[in-house]
Amino acid sequence: MSSMAGMPNQHEFPELSTVWLRAFLEVARQGSFTVAARTLGWTQSAVSRQISSLEGALGGAPLFDRLPRGVRLTEAGRVLVPYAEAVTESLHGAVRELAALREVAGGRLRFGAFATADAGLVPQALAAFRARHPRVHVTREEGFTPVLLDRLTAGHLDLAVVSTTGRAPLEAYEVHHLLDESLYVAVPAAHPLVGRDGPVRLGQLADADWISGSSRPEGTLLDAALRQGFRPRVAHVVGEWTAKQGYVAAGLGVALVPALAAGSVRPDVRLVPVLDEGGPARAVYAATVRGRSLSPAGARFLGALREAAGKMARTMA
Repeated sequence: MSSMAGMPNQHEFPELSTVWLRAFLEVARQGSFTVAARTLGWTQSAVSRQISSLEGALGGAPLFDRLPRGVRLTEAGRVLVPYAEAVTESLHGAVRELAALREVAGGRLRFGAFATADAGLVPQALAAFRARHPRVHVTREEGFTPVLLDRLTAGHLDLAVVSTTGRAPLEAYEVHHLLDESLYVAVPAAHPLVGRDGPVRLGQLADADWISGSSRPEGTLLDAALRQGFRPRVAHVVGEWTAKQGYVAAGLGVALVPALAAGSVRPDVRLVPVLDEGGPARAVYAATVRGRSLSPAGARFLGALREAAGKMARTMA
């Protein structure tokens, strides 16, 4: 019979218990089964069983020479020490990182939001989150709702702040309602609608020139006009909200403004509330992937979004 019988070959990797490795390292540190048992709070026989099990799993080679007083590492034991230390340190590191995730004292948060949510809702929520959890690494993206949902599905985002604008298929996601937005129409300061009491029906602006981020109203805020029975005439396609205000102030047309962006209007532009006919113009949600667990950091950020949305909803009421 070969002298290597019973030894694991180069293609065999024995399953080692972390309890065995813990006992082994403690005996190696103390040079004594008795002292190691006392340190671990075990019986000496329990320590001996763990060492025997470890030696058996590694092919039977002794890890310690038993001396009249205490024990001493064999050559096999000396080889094993750095590997046992690396394994136990890796496990301790994993436990620390998992605890940090659980306590939101570390880890990461990846989220996205549509542009007007970045005007107030997201900064308020993020400021509160960062104050409570400064060690979480946060990355953020801005985009249209359909793009954000694609990024969410692909696993690049943990959470996305999205809206019902754009006719995105939200039913495929786990959605957490944050707030309902009303609409305003932005007009020049001298416009006839300025100073009138009460909201305006969009139909009253059916003949106006409109400034929009798209030449087609479908999938934009101007969907509201289609629901009111007219197709708005888009005179200027302007994507950025600040630039839209410049066009409005110059008298080149009017533009729809969601409530989330209403606080950032320049002084030579006036906002006239739009009558909600058939319900709010759009709803804002935090979306996650159905069936995918939200990290503790994601759950805390969702809570911060809800808090910020509650405050904003009260000011918009």
